[in-house]
Amino acid sequence: MTLNQNDGTGRITCPVLMVQRRFWKGSGAMERTLEPEVMDGEEQVRAYAHADFAEENQGFVDQFLDLYPDFQEGTVLDLGCGPADIPIRLLRGRPTLHVTGVDASGPMIQWAEEAMHRAGLQGRIRLIRQRFQELRLDPPADAVISNSLAHHVPNPFQFWYAVKTLAKPAAPVLIMDLLRPDTEEDAQALVDRYAADEPDQLRQDFYHSLLSAFTEDEVAAHLAEMNLSRLLIDVPDDRHWVVSGRVY
Repeated sequence: MTLNQNDGTGRITCPVLMVQRRFWKGSGAMERTLEPEVMDGEEQVRAYAHADFAEENQGFVDQFLDLYPDFQEGTVLDLGCGPADIPIRLLRGRPTLHVTGVDASGPMIQWAEEAMHRAGLQGRIRLIRQRFQELRLDPPADAVISNSLAHHVPNPFQFWYAVKTLAKPAAPVLIMDLLRPDTEEDAQALVDRYAADEPDQLRQDFYHSLLSAFTEDEVAAHLAEMNLSRLLIDVPDDRHWVVSGRVY
């Protein structure tokens, strides 16, 4: 999970067409500590679904729309769609698109289905309960997005392989996730700063997600290993990295 409450800077606005290094995290970060790959506990899912991610999610959607103004038709694959807040916001921002949302969590897909029906978008959102590693699409997606799935994945190469193979050539991509801090104390400080008033379950999940996240150096190495070096990395704040571009 990821939290991005207003810290006085507003939503993510740094252009991802250049690498921003004001918040660079290199090889000095602590070792990664894995968290469960699937969020399927009822209390955990309920806390996540009720959390206020409006600013972060809308910022993510706005960034996709700003980066790809010519992408007006097609199907966007959302890996780790959660309760479908991002697909709904994306379709409100660009009504000509369709979204395929994939999540391995049964309870999360139930929340997504309810939200989709409330929004009246059941004809434009397709929800699939499945591990993304087992997903096959025919035809491939016209674009791929993902917010806060990568840090749940034990093997990051599986994640980037899915991004590469589930999309058509030249498909737009926008991926965002957490940036692993240098120490556990730094992780706790981020939780205290950005989630001070959140429920204990959400604070605990945020902390463990930070420990399970990747550094910018690691993401760059993953992209190079998967021959995805055309994708560009941005570090827009003290707790996120963003990858964008087109897959070939």
